[in-house]
Amino acid sequence: MNDHDFMTLLALGINHRTAAIDMRERVAFSPAQLEAALTQLRALPDVREAAVLSTCNRTELYCITVADGESQLIEWLSEFHGMAAQELLGCAYHYHDGEAARHLMRVAAGLDSMVLGEPQILGQLKDAYQIARQHTGLGSELERLFQQTFSVAKKVRSETSIGENPVSVAYAAVSLASRIFDDFSRARALLIGAGETIDLVARHLREAGIMGLTVANRTLARAQALAETCDARAIELGGIPQALEQADIVIASTASDLPILGKGMVERALKVRRHRPMFMVDIAVPRDIEPEVGDLDDVFLYSVDDLQQVIAENRRHREVAARQAESLIDSGVEHWLHERRVRGAGDLIRRYRQHGESLRRESEEEALAQLARGEDPEAVIKRLSHQLANKLMHGPTLRLREASGQSRQDIIQAADSLLLESPTTTQDAL
Repeated sequence: MNDHDFMTLLALGINHRTAAIDMRERVAFSPAQLEAALTQLRALPDVREAAVLSTCNRTELYCITVADGESQLIEWLSEFHGMAAQELLGCAYHYHDGEAARHLMRVAAGLDSMVLGEPQILGQLKDAYQIARQHTGLGSELERLFQQTFSVAKKVRSETSIGENPVSVAYAAVSLASRIFDDFSRARALLIGAGETIDLVARHLREAGIMGLTVANRTLARAQALAETCDARAIELGGIPQALEQADIVIASTASDLPILGKGMVERALKVRRHRPMFMVDIAVPRDIEPEVGDLDDVFLYSVDDLQQVIAENRRHREVAARQAESLIDSGVEHWLHERRVRGAGDLIRRYRQHGESLRRESEEEALAQLARGEDPEAVIKRLSHQLANKLMHGPTLRLREASGQSRQDIIQAADSLLLESPTTTQDAL
């Protein structure tokens, strides 16, 4: 056997389920570190191929290495980040071969994400694959694994609805708005607040093609900082009444103790708008928009509880899709394992044929030398066939006797199937 026979696929890492954010930050790889990390990984004595996936929620190593290579990877990972290996042992996980392939495919499909079915991880995984390719981390085994993984992830996206239903507050708010305004390119939005949720809402609206975006916040500098990232206009809270007159969509999420939008302010804006509809989402607790605003004609007001109902329903839809995705992943893993087994047999077949060819050449050279010395051709041919048959049968004969002495009926039965051709097989070969 060569060293390939002892190599295995190993996935090792930490994620949001096993490690707190401070630990994930310490173990994360910056883009500038990835080249050095891959070079060091490939230089480890037992690692043949390697790829590194590092996001805010996970750091994972995918390697072709020896069967018990996880201890070496833990030691390397801890040394690279200047921490004790014991710290990692408490939160790290590892998988081998089929389970490692399954884990990677689940990650790619968004089934292992904090938000079930989120699509960003697939792009991050493709980036990790490209970086590993650029820095010679990939060989034939990981190359095939990643290609199979991308194929499965594509099937999950196209054959299930795992990514169709929003499961974040920000995305659900924008999704609800799309029910009122089917063309965002002709709509303007007013966002009140400048926190993380409003940041995500702004990004989703920009991706949806919103025509105009205004960010209002108590602190103008904070509003300006957010506005710069999404090509928006920044105003203070005092500018809301005028901005409201142009706003088709209003989404509020502040830490104010009192409502920022009252019924009277919205009524005045509606008169100026000539009662064009306004879609409003109040994500804040306590509320930023007086509940009475929802009584006004031409106003569609949703609270955070309304969004949570949408999200809960969408999560149920995603869970159904996730079960369908798991079935696709099962098929993908089985296909990968089958191809790997076939490739393993192919390597054995090549080595067996090389061995037979080597014996044939030796016998041929010896026979040609005998003919050159003038020996009888018929005698040379008989001797050649006898010696070649003996050489081909010698090794298997010794190992069969040894297996018989050890009562290894599995080897005896396999040899019967492999070494003795049935009449039909012989005829087919001819």
